[in-house]
Amino acid sequence: MSRFNVKKVAVLGAGVMGAQIAAHLANVKVPVILFDLPAKEGPKNGIVTRAVDGLKKLKPSPLGVAEDAALIGQANYEEHLEQLRDCDLIIEAIAERMDWKLDLYKKIAPFIAPHAIVASNTSGLSITKLSEVLPEEIKPRFCGIHFFNPPRYMLLVELINTPTTQPQILDDLETFVTSSLGKGVVRAKDTPNFIANRIGVAGMLSTMKEVENFGLSYDVVDDLTGKKLGRASSGTFRTADVVGLDTMAHVIKTLQDTLSGDAAAGVGKFDPFYASFATPEVLKTLLEMGHLGQKSKAGFFKKAGRDILRFDLASKEYVAAGQKADEVYARMLKKPAAERLQLLRNSEGAQGQFLWAILRNAFHYAAVHLADVADNARDVDFCMRWGFGMKQGPFELWQEAGWLTVANMVKEDIESGKALCNAPLPDWVFSGPVADAGGVHTPQGSWNPTTGQFVPVRQLPVYMRQHFPESVLGAQAPDCATAGTTEYEDDAVRLWTLDGEVLIVTSKTKMHTLHPDVVEGLVRAVDLAEERFQAVVIWSGDEVFSAGADLQALLPAYMTGGSKAIEPVEAQMQQAFLRVRYAQVPVVAAIRGIALGGGCELSVCCARRVAAMESYVGLVEVGVGLVPGAGGLTYIARRAAENAALSTGKDLLPFLTEGFTAAAMAKVGTSALESRKLGYLLDSDVIVPHKDELLFVAINEARAMARSGYRPPHKRKFAVAGRSGIATIKGSLVNMRDGGFISQHDFHIAGLIAGVVCGGDVDAGSLVSEEYLMTLERQAFCSLLDNPKTQERVMGMMSTGKPVRN
Repeated sequence: MSRFNVKKVAVLGAGVMGAQIAAHLANVKVPVILFDLPAKEGPKNGIVTRAVDGLKKLKPSPLGVAEDAALIGQANYEEHLEQLRDCDLIIEAIAERMDWKLDLYKKIAPFIAPHAIVASNTSGLSITKLSEVLPEEIKPRFCGIHFFNPPRYMLLVELINTPTTQPQILDDLETFVTSSLGKGVVRAKDTPNFIANRIGVAGMLSTMKEVENFGLSYDVVDDLTGKKLGRASSGTFRTADVVGLDTMAHVIKTLQDTLSGDAAAGVGKFDPFYASFATPEVLKTLLEMGHLGQKSKAGFFKKAGRDILRFDLASKEYVAAGQKADEVYARMLKKPAAERLQLLRNSEGAQGQFLWAILRNAFHYAAVHLADVADNARDVDFCMRWGFGMKQGPFELWQEAGWLTVANMVKEDIESGKALCNAPLPDWVFSGPVADAGGVHTPQGSWNPTTGQFVPVRQLPVYMRQHFPESVLGAQAPDCATAGTTEYEDDAVRLWTLDGEVLIVTSKTKMHTLHPDVVEGLVRAVDLAEERFQAVVIWSGDEVFSAGADLQALLPAYMTGGSKAIEPVEAQMQQAFLRVRYAQVPVVAAIRGIALGGGCELSVCCARRVAAMESYVGLVEVGVGLVPGAGGLTYIARRAAENAALSTGKDLLPFLTEGFTAAAMAKVGTSALESRKLGYLLDSDVIVPHKDELLFVAINEARAMARSGYRPPHKRKFAVAGRSGIATIKGSLVNMRDGGFISQHDFHIAGLIAGVVCGGDVDAGSLVSEEYLMTLERQAFCSLLDNPKTQERVMGMMSTGKPVRN
C-alpha cells in the first residue's frame, strides 16, 4: 500500500457538491476544512456555516449521523488560507466557471504544502486548461477528481490526469479514494465531460429525442427505462430531476461548447452525433420557468400533496402522472439478452421501438467514442453502472446478446438512416481480436482500441484488499460461490475457506433469510471451526447480510400446528445464536446492506461486527406485528445492564430507553454510523467504507482475535428493571395510545417488548440469565402469532411487501 497519508483535507467551495464531499469525508473520519468566500454580512464564515447546517436537513442524508456535521471545519478565503498548509489533499469544488477556478488557484497557490495533491471536482471542464495557471512545482500534483451526486451514495469517482500529472500522484489518490472513501475509481481521459457524463448525458439526450419521435409521456418512459431495463429505479426524467435540470443543462452546454458537428470547421473536437446535443425544448422551457427539478420542487415531475404530476410541454402545465408501460414490453425485457433485443427491434408498438432505439443509440455512441474518452471498454461499463445506476454497461449488454449479431443490427439501422447519425461503427467491431473473442471483455482484459489490445485491471496494492471485486461480463473473474475450498455445502449454506484458518459461512437463501436449515448450518460451522479452524466469518457475498427470519418457510408449520409448532423452531434459532455467542472461536459478522430482524439478532450475537458504511441494521419485527424473538430483546436488556454497571447511577431505565424505543418503533440505522448510535454496532466494531473490502477486513479481524488468544464471554446473570420498569414504560405508552400516535395493537406489542427487556414480573434489580429472557421473548412472539391483528400484518407484508397499520 502507498505511504501517502491523508491527515487532513480542504474542500474549496461550500455549494451542493463541496459541502456533501466534506460531509462524506466526515463520515469516514477524515479531518476536513470547508472553505468558501467571506460572507458580506455577519460572521465571515457565514456561507460555510449555512452550508454545514443545511447538510443536516438534506434527504437522503449526506451525513451518517447528523451530529458529525460538527466535525467539518469552517473557513473562508480571506482569513484562513494559512490552514491549507496543513492539508495533504485539496479538493476544489466551486461553480463550473473556468475563470473563477483559475482565479482561485492563483489565490491558493502560495499556501499549498510541497507534498499536497490538488484536485478539481469538475464535471467536464478541461483539467489540462485548469492546470495551466498553476506554478510549475504544483502541476505534477494536480489532477481532476469527479464525484457523482450525491457523493455519499454514488460509487463512481473519475480521476483525470494532465500531461504533467505524476503517475504516482494518481496512484496515491486512487488508493485513498478507494479504501478510505469507499469509491469505485475509473481513470478518464481529459475530454469534454470525461466518460460517464459524456456517454450518460448523450444517452439522456438520445432518450429525450426518441421520446419526441415516438410520442411517449415522461411517466411511461421512466417506467420503461427504470428497473425493467436494468437501470436506476428513477428512470430517465426522474433522474434528471434529482441531478438538477440546471446541472444537466450545464453538462449539455459543455458538450455544445467544446465539440463540433463540422470536421472542417476547426472549432471544437468533431463529434458526428453533435446534432443530437441540442438542448431539448422541454428542458429550455422548464429552466425558463425556474423549474430545476427536485431542488426547486418541480421539474419534469412535481408533487402535489400525495399526487405526482408530470409536465406537459404543450400546455406548460402539470397534469396527472402515473401511467405505466404496456405489460408486453415488461415481459420482453425479462427475456435473455439476445431474444430481448430481437423482440424489441421487431416490435410494432411505439414503446418497443423506442426501447430498441435508445439501446441501439447507446451501442453506437459508445463504440464510436470509446477511443476518445476511455482507456478501455471496462471503464465505460463501470462508469455507466456506478454513475448512472445501470445493471450492465452498454458493452456488457451488447456482448451478452451476441456481439456480431447486434453489431450487424446496428449497422443496418445506420445505413437505413434510423440511427442518430451516419457515422459507421469502427472497424474493430467487425474484425480482429474483438470479433474473434465475441466481445470487448475477456479473461485477459478489456479492449483498448488505441493500442489494439485487451487491457487487464490495474494492479494497485489497494486492490489486494478486495477478494471479489466487481467485474464485467466476460472477464471470468473469481466467483465467491465457488471460490476457495468448500468444507461443507447443502441447499441452504456453504462453509468454505480462503486460507485454511478462517471458516466462511455463506447462506444461499433469497435475501439470506434465516431458514431453519441456515440456522442448522450456522451451528455446523461453529462445530467445525472449533475442531479445525481459528475463527468464523459470516458473509453474504455481494448481497445483503440478512433480511431476517424466513416467514414463508414457517408458514406450513404454523398452518398445521399453530404457534405451538413455531415455538420449537424459535427455540432452535435462539439456541443457535447462543452457540454463536459462546463459541470457543471468534465469530465475526461481515455486514453489508440490510441486517434486519433475525439478521440483526444474529449479528449482535457475534464476537465482532465488521460493517460496510451503507449498512442498515435494526429490529423490525413490529412491522409484521411481532416482537424480536431470537435474542434481540435479550441483547437490549443485557447491554443496558452492562452499561449501567459502568455508571454511578442505580436506575436501569435510562440505559434501557433507547434500546426499547428502537425495537418498539422498528428503528433502522440508516448507515453503519447510525446503527452504532442505536447500539446494534459497538465502538469496538469496524466500519469499512468500501463494500468490496468487507471480507478482507472481516477475515483479518477474525484472525487477529484468534491469534490474540480469544476467549468467549463468561455466561453470567445481569440485573433487570423488573415490574416497576414495565409500569413506567407502559405509562408513557398509554399517553401515546390515547393521543392517537399508536394503535391499540401497537400498544399491546410495545407492552410485550417492555415486559421482556425489563425481565417480566420480578423485582427491580433481580438477576436473570439470557435463557430466561429468551423464554419470555419466545412466549411473547408465539402469543402474537395467534393474534388476528398480527396475522393481518404478516399476510399483508408477505403479499404486498408493505407494512399494514392496524
